[in-house]
This record gives sequence, C-alpha cells and structure tokens, in this order.
Amino acid sequence: MCGIAGFVGRGDQTDLLAMTRALAHRGPDSEGFHIDADLSLHLGHRRLAVRDLSGGGQPMWNAAGTICIVYNGEIYNHETLRAELEAAGHVFATSHSDTEVLIYGYAEWGVGLAERLNGMFAFAVFDVGQRRLYLARDRFGEKPLYYCARRDLFAFASELSALVQHRQIEATPSVMSLRKLFAYGYLPAPNALYEGTSKLPGGNYMTVDLDTLETRTHAYWRFTLAPDEALAERGTEALAEELRELFLQATSRRLVSDVPIGIFLSGGLDSSAILAAAARKVTPGNLHSFTIGFNEPSYDESGFARQVATHIGSDHNERILSLDDARNLIPSILSRVDEPTADPSIIPTHVLSAFAREHVTVALSGDGGDELFAGYDPFKALKPAALYSALVPAPLHDIFRVCADYLPRSSRNMSLDFKVRRTLMGLSQPESAWAPTWMAPIDPEIANEFFDQPVRTLDVFSEAVDLWETGPARNRVDRLLQFFTSFYLQDDILAKVDRASMMSSLETRAVFLDNDLVDFCCRLPHQFKFRNGQRKYLLKKALEPLLPRSTLDRKKKGFGIPVADWMREIPKTPPLNPVPGMNTGRMETAWRDHRSGRADNRLLLWTWLGLQHTLRSATPKGN
Repeated sequence: MCGIAGFVGRGDQTDLLAMTRALAHRGPDSEGFHIDADLSLHLGHRRLAVRDLSGGGQPMWNAAGTICIVYNGEIYNHETLRAELEAAGHVFATSHSDTEVLIYGYAEWGVGLAERLNGMFAFAVFDVGQRRLYLARDRFGEKPLYYCARRDLFAFASELSALVQHRQIEATPSVMSLRKLFAYGYLPAPNALYEGTSKLPGGNYMTVDLDTLETRTHAYWRFTLAPDEALAERGTEALAEELRELFLQATSRRLVSDVPIGIFLSGGLDSSAILAAAARKVTPGNLHSFTIGFNEPSYDESGFARQVATHIGSDHNERILSLDDARNLIPSILSRVDEPTADPSIIPTHVLSAFAREHVTVALSGDGGDELFAGYDPFKALKPAALYSALVPAPLHDIFRVCADYLPRSSRNMSLDFKVRRTLMGLSQPESAWAPTWMAPIDPEIANEFFDQPVRTLDVFSEAVDLWETGPARNRVDRLLQFFTSFYLQDDILAKVDRASMMSSLETRAVFLDNDLVDFCCRLPHQFKFRNGQRKYLLKKALEPLLPRSTLDRKKKGFGIPVADWMREIPKTPPLNPVPGMNTGRMETAWRDHRSGRADNRLLLWTWLGLQHTLRSATPKGN
C-alpha cells in the first residue's frame, strides 16, 4: 500500500511536501516526487513496499517519458494483463511490477484501463501528450481518493487530512456533509467532510485537463444486481461448487506477495473460510492468523478463533485486551481516522492491525461477505417489518415506541432492547429510508434539533432513497443488498479497515471483493443468499467441505466494543467545542441523558466524539 497526493494550479513544492508527508504512515519505506513547472503540476508518493521490493519506486514513467503514474493498491490480474500487453508489443523494464502494468495498460487502453483491473487501487496518471490527468478508483473504493476541484486548483490525495495540507484548501466543515454524517454514520461518496472537497466514488474515473482544469467524471462500473433466474435450474449443489471454486481462486490471488502475509481471524464464517482456503496454498509454518480478544464475554470471540485455527492448523497469534486498554486508545485513534465515523469497531480493528503488523506486512480480511450474501440482521427484519408497516397505524406505532423505551437498557453487544428500539426507529420512516435509519447514529425524528437549519429526512438520505426507489432491484432483499453494498460497505466498512490498518502501515486485502466472485453474486437470485430466514445460504453450502459444522452454524457476533458504557465515563468532560451549523446545547443534553441512563445515545455521541477529534487535529497551515 502507498499514499498518493498531487495538484495542478496554485501552490508550490511546500504544499506538495506537506500533503505527501501527511501520508507517511501509508508509505513508510520511501517517498518520490515529480514537478512540472510549466504545467504547475506536482505529484507525490509515499511507498509501502509489498511487491518488486528493489524497484517499484514512484512516480514511475514509461520508457518514452510520456506517461507517469502515482499509484496506491494491488492489481491481482496484473500477470494476465502483462502478457496481453507484451503480445501487443509493449516492453517492460521490470519482471513483476503491477505499477508498470498500469502505465503500459494506459498507453494501450487509455481511459478504458480501470474496467480491465481486478484489484484495489487509486491512482493518477499524467499523460504528457494529452496534457491531462487520469484518476481512477477501484470498483468498491477499497483505496481512498479525495479531491478538490476549483477554477484555479485541482488537488487530490489518499486522505482528506493530507488534501487540506494544501494552503489553498480550508478545513471548513460542510453543513450538509455534517447532516449526512449524523444520518448515515459515515459520508457516502462523493460527499466529503469539508467545503469544496469530494470523494471519487468507487467504480469511477476522472479526467483533468491540465490547461483549463476542467474535470469530467465517469462511472466505469456499478454494483448492479441482475439476477439470472436460469441459474436456479442448475441446482444448489452445482452453484455451491462454482461459488467455492471462485472463492478459492479469489483467496489464491490475494496470497501473492514478496512480504509475509497473515489472516485476520474472528472465528466467524467469512474469516474462517479465508483461513481454510489459504491453508490449501500456504505451507502450515507460513500460515499466520491473528485474533484480538477481550475479557468481557459478550464482546470476546477469541475462543472461536482459537478453535478454527487449531482445526485448520495455522500459526495462531492471539492477544487479549482489557477494555480499559482498548478505551485508552480512543483519543489517539480518533484523531487519526481522517474522516469521522459512527462505527466504534475502528478501535479493535486498529488494535488487530497493529498486532498483525508486528509479524506481517499484508493481511487478508473477510470484508464484503455480509454485504454480498445478506449476512446482517436487517435482512431477517424485512418480512416482519413489511407486515408491521402494513397493519399498524401510525398512532399505535408511536405507542409501541414509547413502550420500547421502558425496556431495561443493556450495554451488551447487539442486545435485544437495542435491536427493538432500532427496528421501531426505522419503521417510523417511509420504506425507502428503513435501511439507513436502522443504521443511523441519530433518530431522524429528532435530528433537526441538533442542527441550526431543518432538513427533510428523505433529503438527507437522498442517496439511499434514490437507490431504493429507482435502482434496478425489484424486491426488498435485493434492495437491501444494494444499500449495504453500495453505501455501507464502501464508505463505512472499507474506509474503517483502510484507515485502521494503514495507521500501522499494514496492507489489507478483501477476498470477497474479487471481480469474478462479485460478478457471480450479482447474477445469483436472492433466494440463494437469504432463504427461509437463513442468511448466507449458498455461501454456507459452498463452504461445507472447508469448515466444521460448528463454524458454519455459529451465530454472527460482530466486532463490537462496549461503547454505550464507555460514553458514560469517557471523556471525563464531554467535548463541546462549537461546530458550524450544529446545536452544541442540544448535544450537551444528549451527553447528559446518556450518562444518567435516561437514553441510549451511544452512536450519536461516538460520532460527535470522532468529529471533535477530527476537527481538533486539522493542522493549522502557514502562509
């Protein structure tokens, strides 16, 4: 993994150095620069050496000096592409650099390059002849790419905190982005936290004319469920076999590296399957698994992970933390997250990443399995939610919500009272807003109390509402799959794992997001994902030869922490620094209600805490 940054227009080398060095944790091994004074073009790169260790420095040029690239990522089909390019007459200077494949791939296919790539990436290509930049991001946005586009400046960076190191870009929060942050718990692309900044969405590329700074954005791929009902005629066993082979292939592709590789192991279905698949390719002494456990039983999964590691025979590494140890890390982690999130699992994810980095440079993860195969609780809620919505009149619904508030409150991971309140909160909204409301940090019914200007709930949730109402999916299960995969996966899960791992200079690779595996999932009818209340139906069938029955049947737990309890004790004094457009007094009341036990505001307060740390850590810039 690496960090990239650059700009064209106003600015000088001082800005480039500040932007690039803010990404040092992404690339601790080396740095490189290219400056074209005539074009006012500046490119910077920080490198974490994973492949082609002796070469591979960036910015990298083609032999003719007409194409230059700064790149962050891994291309898993680069050997196939290299062979195709060599057949077309391109001559490579390196033996296995995927960066060089991108350079000659661009020379051959131009802006069509991105759609040919199977991997995770964010890159910027400088085309000398066309006098343009070509920037692209992988299908799901595993690798981040922020930008600022103005008449006098176009700038980009792997992290928002690096982008605003440019002296012409101010770290002024966007009020609408704040609304969306507290609505979703993350910022769906292209929204970014600061005024004038954006995220290039996954599956998109952008061109920038270096003379006019005109930008054009194009979606080269979208996650689109297009069920092929003819697949059902092949039968469950045949489909399970195909899925298993695709999964084994995806894992094998991600095991190629010039540095040690490990597996994040929770003991759940997805991570256990990856370990089992890796065991078919890696000798036992080189198969490393990593687990973080807690001494609070409702949050600890280490015992399950230990059982799986013993069954498969990996070199298992385990670290048990006290919750006090974990919560003491909150200030340092939240100040480095880059963009705030309502997801408190950023804490254990970072602890796990830092632990793994003591032994390896790359780790495989199970991210994407829940989103592709309907692994989340809301899928089980869809049918009763539809029945409830059709039969229960609004006044009675309000009574049920009041009654739910009298349920005994628990701080346990995914406790019953938490689920009941969440479900009823979602059902207070139109069906198109159920999904984001179920995941929201704040009840949309009271959200306007926390902001100076009122906004309609459906306007704040515009991305999710539009996808639900006008997207290609025609049944509720597929619509919910589209929501989780298009928004929650990209801008919450993958962003969290990227930030948490890169803080420790660890590269993570998501096995389930392999192109071939995803394309199969898009064609698979929903009844093979969620059937008769069973989540991940076909995936479990496919994994039967790889895993013991106890792992296949184990109830999903999640990577949680007791944030409800923590927010009652830390920080000692709630942070209440003013935020433009927000009602600090109302937030103070939310802290008081939570700490007294009158309310469960865990996700709201965690989001606010992250925002406070993010804004505080925005480094003042000199002139």
